[in-house]
Amino acid sequence: MVDVRRVSHNFGTHWALKDVSLSLEKGGFLFLTGPSGAGKTTLLRLLYGSLPLTRGAAEVAGFQLKGLKKTRLPQLRRQVSVVFQDFRVLPDRTVAENVALPLEVRGEKRRTIDRRVNAVLRSLNLSSKSRCLCAELSGGEQQRVAIARSIVVNPKLLLADEPTGNLDLDLAMHLMDVFKQFHTFGTTIILATHNREIVRSVPHARRLELADGQVVGEAQAGEWGPVCDIAPQEDPVC
Repeated sequence: MVDVRRVSHNFGTHWALKDVSLSLEKGGFLFLTGPSGAGKTTLLRLLYGSLPLTRGAAEVAGFQLKGLKKTRLPQLRRQVSVVFQDFRVLPDRTVAENVALPLEVRGEKRRTIDRRVNAVLRSLNLSSKSRCLCAELSGGEQQRVAIARSIVVNPKLLLADEPTGNLDLDLAMHLMDVFKQFHTFGTTIILATHNREIVRSVPHARRLELADGQVVGEAQAGEWGPVCDIAPQEDPVC
């Protein structure tokens, strides 16, 4: 599903990624961990096609990203959904309208749209907010709307960038139950997070640790052994 080989990416003189490689088979679950600025978001943006791949090679859902034409991006994004850090919900539309949007773009029938939207809103405890404008919601609620919009299309690959960052622990763990349910039905997931409890909630998943744009460690998610050199009493979130 995902095959990344020696990918590097720079913003001017700053190298956000340096010779990164990873592979993830269909149906896999991978956590990206590492401190802020480690390169997690840049890597996810490359996999989604929102940044051009210029150094190295990567294949995502059957698409070779290097040299991928802009006209083919919509085809890639029919297979890959992403949960952004900044939500990107439409504030002047209701919760239901935001979640329905990707299904409408695909030309789904109204009955199918309503059924899928209602099911996803129930799973994320948003049914009571379905007719509310997103501008009226809290940050945590907007985050859940963004997640609902990403999973409503049943993507083959889901990329999530700190999806629980604005949620309390109970709601974050409930959200992980939703992700795990989609994973059980075959969705491949790559999730970037700082939260140890989130990582430990999927112990069979893999964990890839980034630091300063490089891969510095890999382990099972249930084996949280921080690669970074920080004293245990500081309880590092790597």
